Amino acid sequence: MTRDDALEQLRAKADPARAEQMAAYHKVDRPYLGVANPDTDILVRDWRQALDLETRLTLARDLWQTNIFEARVAAAKLLTQARIKPSDAGAWHLITSWVPEFDSWAIADHACMAGQRRLTADPSRLDSVEGWTTSEHMWTRRAALVITLPWTKQNHPSAQETAARERILGWAAGYVTDPDWFIQKSVAWWLRELSKHDPDRTRGFLAAHGDQMKPFARKEAARQLPG
Repeated sequence: MTRDDALEQLRAKADPARAEQMAAYHKVDRPYLGVANPDTDILVRDWRQALDLETRLTLARDLWQTNIFEARVAAAKLLTQARIKPSDAGAWHLITSWVPEFDSWAIADHACMAGQRRLTADPSRLDSVEGWTTSEHMWTRRAALVITLPWTKQNHPSAQETAARERILGWAAGYVTDPDWFIQKSVAWWLRELSKHDPDRTRGFLAAHGDQMKPFARKEAARQLPG
């Protein structure tokens, strides 16, 4: 399957009225086809099953380069799976190459979902992600927290998982004075997810840093804390 084959299938699901609504909603100047996310899911699922790894990597790279909203989402979904054999190095490299081009939350979140699987498969990659936290590119800084959300979810973390969680919370602590809404929202998102599994640690973070956060972010972070 080529890029043009994939685009033809996406365009067959296009809805011009939906495309106008999406352009207005996302507020980023790029082509929108108006394809519903469930339709993209079905197409990509079939592509993943039919294509070998190298073909999927090539297709994902080519779809991303079109800058079409649905094509970039599909590119990310092509790489969203728990195990990639024999090696996921190519997928990780491709996902990280996209990070400097992030310019909207929706595309960034889909790419980060693919990246989450690659990070949990090889947590040593957190070393690379840590470098994102000091980027001048806001979306790269934000991605450091979105891509590490799996470390919020353990009820009984191992020593290694606890160390990784504390490391990422250190990054979040460095973000609390950042005035950008999306950065504040990313801190709140990470803490809100953590509160479902480790409310005491979430309370501890808020006690130490909550007064430096924007009020909306502090409220969002605490929204699901018990009591």
